[in-house]
Amino acid sequence: MSEPAKTVFVVDDDPSYLSGVERLLRAAGYAVASFTSASDFLARRPSSARGCVVADLRMPGMDGLALQEALAGSDNPLPTVFLTGQGDIPTSVKAMRRGAEDFLDKSAPGELLLGAIERALARDAREHADRARRGALRARFAALTPRENEVLTQVLRGQLNKQIAADLGVDERSVKRHRTNLTRKLGVDSVAELVRLAVEAGIRAENESQ
Repeated sequence: MSEPAKTVFVVDDDPSYLSGVERLLRAAGYAVASFTSASDFLARRPSSARGCVVADLRMPGMDGLALQEALAGSDNPLPTVFLTGQGDIPTSVKAMRRGAEDFLDKSAPGELLLGAIERALARDAREHADRARRGALRARFAALTPRENEVLTQVLRGQLNKQIAADLGVDERSVKRHRTNLTRKLGVDSVAELVRLAVEAGIRAENESQ
Protein backbone atom coordinates (compact mmCIF):
# COMPACT_ATOMS: atom_id res chain seq x y z
CA MET A 1 0.00 0.00 0.00
CA SER A 2 1.41 3.39 -0.99
CA GLU A 3 1.85 6.14 1.60
CA PRO A 4 -0.70 8.97 1.71
CA ALA A 5 0.43 12.04 -0.23
CA LYS A 6 2.00 14.81 1.83
CA THR A 7 -0.32 17.80 1.88
CA VAL A 8 -0.10 21.34 3.22
CA PHE A 9 -3.40 22.03 4.99
CA VAL A 10 -4.05 25.79 5.04
CA VAL A 11 -6.60 27.09 7.56
CA ASP A 12 -7.60 30.78 7.42
CA ASP A 13 -10.94 32.57 7.69
CA ASP A 14 -9.88 35.26 5.16
CA PRO A 15 -10.83 33.84 1.72
CA SER A 16 -8.60 36.23 -0.23
CA TYR A 17 -5.53 35.49 1.89
CA LEU A 18 -6.33 31.78 1.82
CA SER A 19 -6.47 31.90 -1.97
CA GLY A 20 -3.16 33.76 -2.18
CA VAL A 21 -1.34 31.27 0.05
CA GLU A 22 -2.81 28.38 -1.89
CA ARG A 23 -1.54 29.85 -5.19
CA LEU A 24 1.93 30.37 -3.70
CA LEU A 25 2.13 26.80 -2.43
CA ARG A 26 0.79 25.19 -5.59
CA ALA A 27 3.29 27.20 -7.64
CA ALA A 28 6.02 25.82 -5.38
CA GLY A 29 4.87 22.28 -6.14
CA TYR A 30 2.95 21.43 -2.96
CA ALA A 31 -0.34 19.56 -2.72
CA VAL A 32 -2.70 21.93 -0.90
CA ALA A 33 -6.06 21.61 0.86
CA SER A 34 -7.73 24.80 2.11
CA PHE A 35 -10.23 25.35 4.91
CA THR A 36 -11.94 28.51 6.18
CA SER A 37 -12.26 27.28 9.77
CA ALA A 38 -10.37 25.08 12.19
CA SER A 39 -13.47 23.03 13.02
CA ASP A 40 -14.07 22.31 9.33
CA PHE A 41 -10.47 21.16 8.92
CA LEU A 42 -10.66 18.85 11.95
CA ALA A 43 -13.95 17.39 10.74
CA ARG A 44 -12.75 16.72 7.19
CA ARG A 45 -9.07 15.83 7.43
CA PRO A 46 -8.25 12.16 6.79
CA SER A 47 -7.18 10.33 9.95
CA SER A 48 -4.02 9.14 8.16
CA ALA A 49 -3.19 12.58 6.70
CA ARG A 50 0.49 13.27 6.09
CA GLY A 51 1.97 16.76 5.80
CA CYS A 52 1.64 19.90 7.89
CA VAL A 53 -0.80 22.64 8.83
CA VAL A 54 -0.45 26.35 8.04
CA ALA A 55 -2.97 28.12 10.24
CA ASP A 56 -4.09 31.64 11.00
CA LEU A 57 -3.80 32.46 14.68
CA ARG A 58 -6.90 34.65 15.05
CA MET A 59 -10.04 32.98 13.71
CA PRO A 60 -13.70 33.04 14.78
CA GLY A 61 -14.74 30.07 16.86
CA MET A 62 -11.76 27.76 17.29
CA ASP A 63 -8.58 29.82 16.99
CA GLY A 64 -5.13 28.66 15.97
CA LEU A 65 -3.95 27.77 19.47
CA ALA A 66 -7.06 25.68 20.09
CA LEU A 67 -6.48 23.94 16.76
CA GLN A 68 -2.88 23.24 17.75
CA GLU A 69 -4.06 21.77 21.05
CA ALA A 70 -6.63 19.56 19.28
CA LEU A 71 -3.99 18.27 16.87
CA ALA A 72 -1.56 17.57 19.71
CA GLY A 73 -4.18 15.40 21.41
CA SER A 74 -4.93 13.37 18.28
CA ASP A 75 -3.32 10.16 17.01
CA ASN A 76 -1.84 12.10 14.10
CA PRO A 77 -0.50 15.45 15.42
CA LEU A 78 0.60 17.22 12.24
CA PRO A 79 3.26 19.96 12.69
CA THR A 80 1.83 23.48 12.62
CA VAL A 81 3.14 26.71 11.12
CA PHE A 82 1.32 29.83 12.31
CA LEU A 83 0.64 32.86 10.15
CA THR A 84 -0.85 35.96 11.72
CA GLY A 85 -1.38 39.66 11.20
CA GLN A 86 -2.08 40.19 14.89
CA GLY A 87 0.67 38.30 16.62
CA ASP A 88 2.24 39.18 19.93
CA ILE A 89 5.30 37.87 21.75
CA PRO A 90 3.47 36.02 24.58
CA THR A 91 1.23 34.23 22.09
CA SER A 92 4.12 33.30 19.82
CA VAL A 93 6.07 31.98 22.81
CA LYS A 94 3.06 29.88 23.89
CA ALA A 95 2.67 28.48 20.36
CA MET A 96 6.34 27.58 20.09
CA ARG A 97 6.40 25.96 23.52
CA ARG A 98 3.46 23.83 22.45
CA GLY A 99 5.48 22.61 19.49
CA ALA A 100 4.69 24.98 16.61
CA GLU A 101 7.26 24.67 13.82
CA ASP A 102 7.27 28.44 13.22
CA PHE A 103 5.31 31.62 13.89
CA LEU A 104 5.33 34.08 10.98
CA ASP A 105 3.74 37.43 10.28
CA LYS A 106 1.45 37.38 7.25
CA SER A 107 3.62 40.04 5.65
CA ALA A 108 6.72 37.82 5.84
CA PRO A 109 8.37 36.94 2.50
CA GLY A 110 7.10 33.80 0.81
CA GLU A 111 10.56 32.24 1.08
CA LEU A 112 10.24 32.20 4.88
CA LEU A 113 6.91 30.41 4.68
CA LEU A 114 8.24 27.85 2.20
CA GLY A 115 11.25 27.21 4.41
CA ALA A 116 9.03 26.70 7.45
CA ILE A 117 6.84 24.29 5.49
CA GLU A 118 9.85 22.26 4.38
CA ARG A 119 10.97 21.94 8.01
CA ALA A 120 7.45 20.99 9.07
CA LEU A 121 7.18 18.31 6.37
CA ALA A 122 10.56 16.87 7.36
CA ARG A 123 9.44 16.82 10.98
CA ASP A 124 6.20 15.06 10.03
CA ALA A 125 8.22 12.37 8.24
CA ARG A 126 10.41 11.81 11.32
CA GLU A 127 7.51 11.75 13.75
CA HIS A 128 5.43 9.47 11.50
CA ALA A 129 8.33 7.00 11.33
CA ASP A 130 8.69 7.14 15.13
CA ARG A 131 4.97 6.49 15.65
CA ALA A 132 5.04 3.59 13.19
CA ARG A 133 8.01 2.06 15.00
CA ARG A 134 6.34 2.41 18.40
CA GLY A 135 3.17 0.85 17.00
CA ALA A 136 5.11 -2.12 15.66
CA LEU A 137 6.87 -2.55 19.01
CA ARG A 138 3.58 -2.44 20.91
CA ALA A 139 2.20 -5.13 18.59
CA ARG A 140 5.11 -7.38 19.53
CA PHE A 141 4.45 -6.84 23.24
CA ALA A 142 0.73 -7.45 22.67
CA ALA A 143 1.57 -10.95 21.42
CA LEU A 144 2.82 -11.99 24.87
CA THR A 145 0.66 -14.31 26.98
CA PRO A 146 -0.67 -13.10 30.38
CA ARG A 147 1.98 -15.15 32.21
CA GLU A 148 4.75 -13.82 29.94
CA ASN A 149 3.54 -10.32 30.71
CA GLU A 150 3.75 -11.04 34.42
CA VAL A 151 7.32 -12.28 34.01
CA LEU A 152 8.13 -9.26 31.84
CA THR A 153 6.88 -6.89 34.55
CA GLN A 154 9.13 -8.57 37.09
CA VAL A 155 12.13 -8.50 34.75
CA LEU A 156 11.62 -4.77 34.17
CA ARG A 157 11.65 -4.31 37.94
CA GLY A 158 15.10 -5.91 38.03
CA GLN A 159 13.97 -9.14 39.67
CA LEU A 160 16.06 -12.32 39.35
CA ASN A 161 14.53 -15.63 38.25
CA LYS A 162 14.43 -16.93 41.82
CA GLN A 163 12.63 -13.81 43.03
CA ILE A 164 10.18 -13.92 40.12
CA ALA A 165 9.39 -17.57 40.84
CA ALA A 166 8.68 -16.78 44.50
CA ASP A 167 6.49 -13.78 43.65
CA LEU A 168 4.47 -15.68 41.04
CA GLY A 169 4.30 -18.96 42.98
CA VAL A 170 5.89 -21.04 40.23
CA ASP A 171 9.14 -22.97 39.91
CA GLU A 172 12.27 -21.35 38.54
CA ARG A 173 12.29 -23.55 35.43
CA SER A 174 8.89 -22.15 34.45
CA VAL A 175 10.22 -18.62 34.82
CA LYS A 176 13.19 -19.45 32.59
CA ARG A 177 10.86 -20.94 29.99
CA HIS A 178 8.61 -17.87 29.99
CA ARG A 179 11.62 -15.57 29.76
CA THR A 180 12.92 -17.52 26.79
CA ASN A 181 9.54 -17.33 25.08
CA LEU A 182 9.07 -13.62 25.62
CA THR A 183 12.58 -12.72 24.51
CA ARG A 184 12.09 -14.84 21.37
CA LYS A 185 8.79 -13.12 20.57
CA LEU A 186 10.31 -9.69 21.14
CA GLY A 187 13.49 -10.51 19.24
CA VAL A 188 15.92 -9.53 22.01
CA ASP A 189 19.00 -11.26 23.38
CA SER A 190 19.62 -9.44 26.66
CA VAL A 191 17.86 -7.76 29.56
CA ALA A 192 19.38 -4.43 28.53
CA GLU A 193 17.89 -4.76 25.05
CA LEU A 194 14.56 -5.82 26.53
CA VAL A 195 14.47 -2.74 28.77
CA ARG A 196 15.37 -0.46 25.85
CA LEU A 197 12.61 -1.97 23.73
CA ALA A 198 10.08 -1.60 26.54
CA VAL A 199 11.02 2.06 27.00
CA GLU A 200 10.61 2.71 23.26
CA ALA A 201 7.21 1.02 23.28
CA GLY A 202 6.10 2.93 26.39
CA ILE A 203 5.88 -0.26 28.49
CA ARG A 204 6.43 0.30 32.20
CA ALA A 205 6.72 -1.95 35.21
CA GLU A 206 3.55 -1.67 37.31
CA ASN A 207 5.34 -0.15 40.27
CA GLU A 208 7.33 2.33 38.13
CA SER A 209 6.45 5.97 38.69
CA GLN A 210 4.36 7.52 35.94
